Amino acid sequence: MLVEVHAAGIAYPDVLQSRGEYQLRVPVPFTIGSEFSGIVVDADADSGFTAGDRVLGVAGSGAFADFVVTPADRVLPLPDEIDFIAAAAMPINVLSAEFALGERGNLRAGETVLIHGAAGGLGVALTQQAKLRGAEVIAVVSTPEKAQLARDVGADHVIRPHDFLSETRRITNGRGVDMVLDPVGGERFTDSLRALATRGRFLVLGFTGGSIPTVKVNRLLLNNTTIIGVAWEGLMPTCSVSLTAQWERLAPVVARGALAPVIHEVVAFEEAAEAVAALDERRAVGKTVLTVHPRR
Repeated sequence: MLVEVHAAGIAYPDVLQSRGEYQLRVPVPFTIGSEFSGIVVDADADSGFTAGDRVLGVAGSGAFADFVVTPADRVLPLPDEIDFIAAAAMPINVLSAEFALGERGNLRAGETVLIHGAAGGLGVALTQQAKLRGAEVIAVVSTPEKAQLARDVGADHVIRPHDFLSETRRITNGRGVDMVLDPVGGERFTDSLRALATRGRFLVLGFTGGSIPTVKVNRLLLNNTTIIGVAWEGLMPTCSVSLTAQWERLAPVVARGALAPVIHEVVAFEEAAEAVAALDERRAVGKTVLTVHPRR
């Protein structure tokens, strides 16, 4: 499918691809950019789309451009209630969060979750969807600005990284949380395991903190805890998850405004390099979106 790109979201895989550190290696030279929204220019007859359709989607690369080519199963219909800017901010984070909380984590109503990096694009999506599933959310953030954002999107408790373990134990009366959602990694890993309740689940979503931690597996044995890897397959060349089925579950919630990205900044296409750097340096709060064809 060929799509005229109207807006493109900036996601952490773009940062990793720009450094050649992402698990999906693209031969150089290439154009980065995974998530986009826009208008179909051309599509195969059996794709379900026709020229002129409004869409959002995920490409392996190439979305930071005037046009992107991507398989039709990575493209989703865009409801009229959602504009191109909001749409471009959603695919990776919203679908990754649904995959993590549902298929991988099996989050149940009444459970308590601890979310690291809760003010980032993925953290916001995790918080919103955890609340929609009836969970209690403890958000870990690093600044007052990020703390306010976490509260605004529904977090029940907001705590800081330096004392998150003691605060988690205080909030849960020593029991611990049922689930930790961690896209950060690094030095928080061991204390995050300690924050789990008996039979708790630790979901590994990435390593934006830079370092990949290791674990002594006896910690899992002592409390019957589980570590679960979460790599949303929509970004992979071989994808067994159905983006269409995910979107069918989420689109009605998005359309009524119950699930919306927090957009930190909308920047011109020419500012893409600086916007990617801001995400890499953890200066961005929420989501940053590039406008490519804002005129239409």
